[in-house]
Amino acid sequence: MSTSTPFTVGIVGARGHTGAELITLIAAHPNLQLGFVSSRELAGQPVPHLTQQDGAPLLYENLDADAVAAKGMDAVILALPNGLSAPFVAALTAARPDTVIVDLSADYRFNEHWYYGLPELTRGDYLGQKHISNPGCYATAMQLAISPLLKHLAGPPQCFGVSGYSGAGTTPSDKNNPALLHDNLMPYSLTNHIHEREVSAHLRVPVEFMPHVAPHFRGITMTVNLWLDRVHTREEVVAAYQAYYANEPLIEVIDEAPWVSRIAGRHGVQIGGFDVAPGGKRVVVVVTLDNLLKGAATQAMQNLNLALGLDELSAIPH
Repeated sequence: MSTSTPFTVGIVGARGHTGAELITLIAAHPNLQLGFVSSRELAGQPVPHLTQQDGAPLLYENLDADAVAAKGMDAVILALPNGLSAPFVAALTAARPDTVIVDLSADYRFNEHWYYGLPELTRGDYLGQKHISNPGCYATAMQLAISPLLKHLAGPPQCFGVSGYSGAGTTPSDKNNPALLHDNLMPYSLTNHIHEREVSAHLRVPVEFMPHVAPHFRGITMTVNLWLDRVHTREEVVAAYQAYYANEPLIEVIDEAPWVSRIAGRHGVQIGGFDVAPGGKRVVVVVTLDNLLKGAATQAMQNLNLALGLDELSAIPH
């Protein structure tokens, strides 16, 4: 579906890496017009490569919730740290209830009134909701790894995740300090991580997740150990994944274990490895994706396209 009048979109919280990716995607979209970009730290600076309709540079603004609502956008993407979305949601909903809100934080991922937008798994649950919660990057990888064998699980999946340090955001910390990460692998939040709770809630099975940060900038490797309720051959496992994702252009099922260096900068997902242990009831699957793209901005664009009645992959290279 196409439209002659572009939908207007605003971004709140655009200082970070994901904000930059969102700006790039929206700028390339034939049916979207970027109406504003709000960032306290960048206020007054020009948004790279973008101008307003009158030809003047589009500048970053520092907008509070009421000012964002007053912009009257068709859609607003919230790319804020956890815990900061509520005032913007309230103001936008009060000012214009039909505004599409895509929230990239964890604030509404457990809220049954929000559509949880992992399109390859939840597209059938979309019923025109205006409030969309974008899944976490690790959570996206885990759910895509587990779902094809979900009905055959005999116990909690164990998920060993390794992310590039861009996943820790731009606020300085040990987890995004290249000097500390050099020649290192940094484990953290090894139990009860928010993405562990997120996946357990949405797949309705307990999941065990152990996250780590690595010295590379972007990309996630997720190695998932699955115990199954009956014997499977490797051929059966591969066929199950191929069938499950047969009509999903952003998901590539490959034979070998995928490499994170081959997914960085790409909008899709690779799933492979498929090692079956002796006895046929234990399977290890590896998933890679770019945490800034399919783990954040690309998925937000899929959700935004879906909510606006556009082709889900519009402006997404695939």
